[in-house]
Amino acid sequence: MMPYGSSWEEELNLLFAALPPRIAAAAQRLSQGRGDLLEVVLDLGREPEARFTDGEAILDSANIGNAEIDYVTEHVGLFGDDNRAGIERTLHRISAIRNRKGAIVGLTCRVGRAVTGTIDIIKDMVISGQSILLLGPPGIGKTTMLRECARVLSDECGKRVVIVDTSNEIAGDGDIPHPGIGRSRRMQVRTPALQHAVMIEAVENHMPQCIVIDEIGTELEAVAARTIAERGVQLVGTAHGSNIDSLLVNPTLNDLLGGIQTVTLSDDEARRRGTQKSVLERKSPPTFDVLIEIQERDRVVVHAPLAETVDEALRGRVRPPQLRTRDDAGAIVSRVDTSAAATRPSPFEPAPFPGGGRGGRRTRERRRRFDVDEYIAGQQRREREWEPPAPTVRPGPPLSIFPYGVSRSYLEQSLREMRLPVRIQHHVDDADLVLTLKNYYRRHDSPVRAAESSGIPIHVLRSNTVAQIKGALARVYGVDAPADTPEDTEPAMQDVLEGIEQMQRTGNDVELTPQNAYVRRLQHQLVEQNALTARSTGDEPNRRLVILRPSE
Repeated sequence: MMPYGSSWEEELNLLFAALPPRIAAAAQRLSQGRGDLLEVVLDLGREPEARFTDGEAILDSANIGNAEIDYVTEHVGLFGDDNRAGIERTLHRISAIRNRKGAIVGLTCRVGRAVTGTIDIIKDMVISGQSILLLGPPGIGKTTMLRECARVLSDECGKRVVIVDTSNEIAGDGDIPHPGIGRSRRMQVRTPALQHAVMIEAVENHMPQCIVIDEIGTELEAVAARTIAERGVQLVGTAHGSNIDSLLVNPTLNDLLGGIQTVTLSDDEARRRGTQKSVLERKSPPTFDVLIEIQERDRVVVHAPLAETVDEALRGRVRPPQLRTRDDAGAIVSRVDTSAAATRPSPFEPAPFPGGGRGGRRTRERRRRFDVDEYIAGQQRREREWEPPAPTVRPGPPLSIFPYGVSRSYLEQSLREMRLPVRIQHHVDDADLVLTLKNYYRRHDSPVRAAESSGIPIHVLRSNTVAQIKGALARVYGVDAPADTPEDTEPAMQDVLEGIEQMQRTGNDVELTPQNAYVRRLQHQLVEQNALTARSTGDEPNRRLVILRPSE
């Protein structure tokens, strides 16, 4: 691997030219005898410091003053809303630290390199057309790999590639992008808050075959990424997080992995699985096909196919990932990683079924007529077995809500239909009320603990439905919840019985008509009563049951 192009020394000299002369001379002298220079740090009132791949060094005994800070800011580009600036036609990044008055009191001058060969270890997946999400700690080389992905896809694969460059870190500062991105096109973002809008604009206006995006970190950006994937565009991006577990427990970003929803099982199904009745399942296909954890520059962990990895994690199991390394000879070595670090316990370890055991095989009974009213009444009795804790009450109605594990789209729909002037927050510290589900509350995750320690009221819902959310909002604000039209479940249940008969007659799987989540749950339980199994397939609102023929 080596820096892209023959002008690398010229680009590094442009960074030195932006530093005060005495500091630049010391950095240039040290960089010739040590490992690669990573960044130069200038903090007001402290000695200037250089950071290399093999350690750190003080550049000058004199402390940094305002004159040195002003010298750098005058020789680089303008600082944006993200407090980052650059040097035109280079990949260097200058990040500012400001005091309360907005004055710059610190600078981090990071060396940017376009290095070829960094994606050799994952190149087969990049050129295959799969959407790839890169994870890793800061400074590990995510952006460098992202830039090389753009060059390979545009130059070697001949694809139409658009880079959404929020901080000009991928393609450099200035209007003309750095040659390290190849023939890729670059769309700059005026402010980080508009990154999601530029992502959608790239798809709608410029017909890309691949979009490259750095640092997906908000719910709007996660939704935009899903929109891109659903339009058949390859997406290569990075996200905040060190491994897949950090995304799974992140209520904002787990939508990138397909999202998480709570499903209530029948007693028989819960006993068969050996879990409690409320379990977690993936809501939709993941935005990305492959997730890659960058552990070192020549060592990555690959989770593919990502959908299967997420499903196993939600069941409390671990699907061993693929470990790829580069040996001293430059050869790529790939193997299944069964080490203890790779097979660490899932963050969603399921609690055992209260009755213990998996239960014996049931004998097949003759089918009897289904009593819908009796069945629904029984379900309601079982749901009342668990009562949520009574929330604390603050004076005055809450003006903002933080949903943890609760669908934001369902909450937005409920607020819109009930016409409540409530803001939805992204952080628990900014909320006046927390809405969560009972399994999330029982796990006592950090947002729940933070809310309890801060005295923020917590309302616990039995299920992730619009009806449950409306009921909670009605209790909080003292209003009447809109009346929902009750579903007529009799035809849907008879559809199940007819499907069972058809499956037994033909020996083939039988697909039922689409139903909502509540009716599908009743259908699942009726199938279980007849000693059979079923699975849900398709996306809302066309999600439906398929009755499966018994395995041999």
